[in-house]
Amino acid sequence: MNIKDILAVSGKPGLFKMLSQGKNSIIVEGLTDGKRMPVYAAHQISALEEISIYTETEDKPLKDIFREIYIKHEGKEAISPKSSANELEAFFSEILPDYDRDRVYPSDIKKVVQWYNLLLKAGLVDAKVDEPENAEVAEPENTEEEKPQTEE
Repeated sequence: MNIKDILAVSGKPGLFKMLSQGKNSIIVEGLTDGKRMPVYAAHQISALEEISIYTETEDKPLKDIFREIYIKHEGKEAISPKSSANELEAFFSEILPDYDRDRVYPSDIKKVVQWYNLLLKAGLVDAKVDEPENAEVAEPENTEEEKPQTEE
């Protein structure tokens, strides 16, 4: 799953793919309608790759949650984001049982479900685990231990 260039822009419905960067704006394309437009610094822009959800232990990246939904629903669409708050919370507790109920609101869950359904329609969600881009091959370490030299 690659959501690296997928953005959410405040005040604009849907998700956008970043195409290029200009002097004082970025050019984005809507995932649903394919329309291109400039987005300026005045807009609040959030990269989906950098968003995570609070849990009782540590934050969980959004792409991991999308992967869990995909696996749980066998690659099909999740529930409607227009479902009731209780239904959304029940759905989310199946996907991420230890999410922090004090800091994750029904509106946040609604957004996650809505984004998942948009990404699924665009073909950007799958069950694959991403490999790091610059993964280095670890060299075998020297097995001979160096003994400290002592002065006599």
